[in-house]
Amino acid sequence: MMAHELREFVDRVMDRRAIDDEDVKVLQRDILNDVVLTRDTVDVLVALDRAVPTACPAFGAYLVALVVDFAVWENRPTGVIDRDKAHWLVATLSVGEGPTPIAQRIAFEIAREAEHCDETLLAFAFAKGAGKSVVASAQRMLLAS
Repeated sequence: MMAHELREFVDRVMDRRAIDDEDVKVLQRDILNDVVLTRDTVDVLVALDRAVPTACPAFGAYLVALVVDFAVWENRPTGVIDRDKAHWLVATLSVGEGPTPIAQRIAFEIAREAEHCDETLLAFAFAKGAGKSVVASAQRMLLAS
């Protein structure tokens, strides 16, 4: 169930059709601070990325960090993206006409951070739709290992 404060936040940014730096601060400081995240909350935030046409860069950076931390470190098994998590992430990140650039970045960063990652998410993260920066980062990772 979505908390009342998050629901109001979603309504406000959807009405304005924009997320600015102050919105990100409110989200971090007042709404999601000391809250146990759930898949439902992550789904809502990822949906905002798709639904709100104008978002500041801070929202993308915050969303990537938040989802990576939740999926890899807060959600059991820790450090592992198992089949269940991978399927949930791919469904959440690819809904509609495919992943947004931020959703693609989330998938890549999760694959990079996890100690083990199911092949479903790996295939999604490294799909041909990945942006050049994601591919370049993957190449740097491979060269460094």
